[in-house]
Amino acid sequence: TKEFGDTVPRAGNASGGGQPGAALRCAPGGPNDYVYVIIQPPSWEPLMKLVGRPELVTDPNYATPEARLPRIPECFSIIEHWTLTKSKWEVMAALNEVDVPCGPILSMKDIYEDKELYERGMLVEVDHPERGRYVQVGMPIQLSDSPPEVKRSPLLGEHTEEVLGWLGYDDAGIKALKDEGAV
Repeated sequence: TKEFGDTVPRAGNASGGGQPGAALRCAPGGPNDYVYVIIQPPSWEPLMKLVGRPELVTDPNYATPEARLPRIPECFSIIEHWTLTKSKWEVMAALNEVDVPCGPILSMKDIYEDKELYERGMLVEVDHPERGRYVQVGMPIQLSDSPPEVKRSPLLGEHTEEVLGWLGYDDAGIKALKDEGAV
């Protein structure tokens, strides 16, 4: 039986989905020059051919997921040797071409400027009476028959009179509460 401890083991950059994954550096080597790459059994062969290491496809130390498991850091080092020669967008294009799961690691500026995120409703622009127009995260769950509407948050006290009206206060009662400093 498996014994469980009191602490959650840390995975670092490892994939939480059960497949080995890592954030790998790309050219030119800046703080935002990374892609996240996942190694899946079907993608091992095309990945090794792409990075110039086709001999690892049949090498007994790398040919199967079980053989690669104790060598995962080395596997990612081999891939990173290749990613360091290309920009993250070149890496993305090449990996997508051979169906290797991957994704760019984006800066906040990259995210803010990504038009597709706005088109999909992942980012939305909202008007606010005090702040002006700003960008916020949209609704991550989107259903075809009930599209979400993202609205600004209310101002402090903006709906107080309306809520007090629902609670049965008339104009005189609301004025009395205001005069007492309760609202």
